Amino acid sequence: MKTGKWWLLLALALAAGLLRLPPAAVEADTSLGNVPAPQESPAAVQQGPRYIALTFDDGPRRSTTTRLLDALAERGVKATFFLVGAQAEANPDVVQRMDREGHQIGIHTYDHVLLTGLNGADFAAQVERSRTLLKQILGHNDFLLRPPYGILDEGVKSRAGCPIILWSIDPEDWKDRNAQREAELILSQARDGSIILMHDIFPESVDAALQVVDALHQQGYLFCTIEELFDLRGIPLEAGQVYCDAYP
Repeated sequence: MKTGKWWLLLALALAAGLLRLPPAAVEADTSLGNVPAPQESPAAVQQGPRYIALTFDDGPRRSTTTRLLDALAERGVKATFFLVGAQAEANPDVVQRMDREGHQIGIHTYDHVLLTGLNGADFAAQVERSRTLLKQILGHNDFLLRPPYGILDEGVKSRAGCPIILWSIDPEDWKDRNAQREAELILSQARDGSIILMHDIFPESVDAALQVVDALHQQGYLFCTIEELFDLRGIPLEAGQVYCDAYP
């Protein structure tokens, strides 16, 4: 085939959408390290905003949580914090700051214990005690529940009294405290509607979270609270129901 004719056929195929050239990889430089951002096709980048929820368990811890809140405020990012009641009781001003700055608050039991198999009184001592405490600190009572370790049974669902939130991305940041590994894993799995699990009690987790925020911002993602994420999808959150993501 003559060269001129070959190029003409190639141009026609591209115009008709019968042939696509491979997208170029996109990398993001962050202030806390160079983390490769997820590879996206030009079509995906042009789809508009994608939404993702960043969530943190086990806090607040004054040193790490305060640094995280400072950095999230600089970036205009809202997150959801599932608090251990004993930690919230020791740091009420940090909890009030979270609420004041637009973050969502959830319950992670009072002592970070398994909720499965508990009788009604023991369940209340972990969940209702935390709910009452947070209401006293914040003046409202619209808290989500995340069971420690993500373990639940029918008893937990029937007693929760609120929606139960799990996750779709877990970098297991408690294992090796390796911020680079954690960030790379999250970025490789991130998609519109994901819920990311992290822990704001580890300095390395704060570092990783900020790397993820900076990299995904460059990919067109917007971070929102759990409530906002499901509102955007038109999915009502119901008491006793379990939610792991809000994929479209």
